[in-house]
Amino acid sequence: MADYDLAIIGGGLNGISVARDAAGRGLRVILLEQGDLGSAASSASPRLIHGDLAMLERWAFLRVRAALAERDIWLRIAPHLVRPMRFALPAHSEERPPWLLRSGLWLYDRLGSARNLPGSATVDVTHHPIGNALKRPFGTAFEYSDCVVDDSRLVIANALDAAERGAVIRTGARCVRADRLATWRLVVIDRGRRQVITARALANATGAWTASVAEIVLSMPPPRAGAFQISHIIVGRLFDTDNIYVFQNVDRRLVFASPYIRTVSGANMGVSSRTRGTASDGAITFDARRGKAPLLTIFGGDITTSRLRAERAVSKLAPFYPMSPRWTANTPLPGGDFEWARFEAEVDRTRERWRFLSEAEAQRLVGAYGTRVAAVLGEAKERSDLGPAFGPELSGAEVRYLMAKEWARFPDDILWRRTKLGMTMPPADREALGAFMANAHV
Repeated sequence: MADYDLAIIGGGLNGISVARDAAGRGLRVILLEQGDLGSAASSASPRLIHGDLAMLERWAFLRVRAALAERDIWLRIAPHLVRPMRFALPAHSEERPPWLLRSGLWLYDRLGSARNLPGSATVDVTHHPIGNALKRPFGTAFEYSDCVVDDSRLVIANALDAAERGAVIRTGARCVRADRLATWRLVVIDRGRRQVITARALANATGAWTASVAEIVLSMPPPRAGAFQISHIIVGRLFDTDNIYVFQNVDRRLVFASPYIRTVSGANMGVSSRTRGTASDGAITFDARRGKAPLLTIFGGDITTSRLRAERAVSKLAPFYPMSPRWTANTPLPGGDFEWARFEAEVDRTRERWRFLSEAEAQRLVGAYGTRVAAVLGEAKERSDLGPAFGPELSGAEVRYLMAKEWARFPDDILWRRTKLGMTMPPADREALGAFMANAHV
């Protein structure tokens, strides 16, 4: 008998989402990630949960409608990580005319769920705060609703749920060889130790490494796809409103301006240019030859459709395993068991229990851990109960939690993925954090 029903190579959002879905359907799952969870393209995304407004110009109405339905699901199951936001789209004569933008946004509203988020609106920016950040002669802009997400924490939340449903999550574990017989035999170097694992099925979810893993590790032809780079230039806050600005580029692409700092770049796999209209859905291939263990390959796609993509991928295994029905659309992620409209109420509740927290600190903690803040802060009565401080916000208690429960091993795992506090932490505190983690026993 094989050790596991499904082995997954790759700990990005696709792989982790497959692990969560499969574990919740009763499969014995192991996921292998050679580095940190979500350390590549999954933490270098545009951070958007949206229907992709530009897809309307390609007449991809069903795709937009499905993505907007997923937006509603994310708001329901991850209200701590997914937040509604108003997007401002200035109109200018060199690009799409105002009537076309207005018509497109009207359709966008109708394809989405009108009861969840405010509809689009026309704004005179000469008398509106969103015009303060714009160069003249912009006179008209359009506002519409979509959502933003903490991408790397979404990966972690999925991983936590997968692990709590029985999945084995191993970071620092590299699969160097996989032999395909009636079952898969995987040779794994797990933090310097060689191990052999067997599984009834295998999923290649290695993102930009999909082709190289197929050729080198699986000894199989690579999928027909190409790698592409995703780059985001992120600068300091340049405007005071909470809107995200959407600008029309000369090649008709949309450019999003969000208030963060840092430059990030990631690589992912995409389908060929002939099917670029559905590239944001990603790709799934399934190979189940007679006498050979099944192989699932999943790559590409955006955050918005990642849950649905994983659901479809795991469903391809249904003929081979008895499994329970689809479930992820109606089950909150860890910490997400509250209504998204009650986020501020959850912040207030957190401050009432831990009175030493500032408003900003409570906002960050609830935005990261939701209703599970107690797992981080415990029974602390005052700030000193949390142990040493690293910068103005990160405490020893939070570091210990992240190491013990969220697979954090190195300072960058915490600073750039689990918390994003690397943006503001002084160099001396980063060095102190590294020394603390090196000596921590969790």
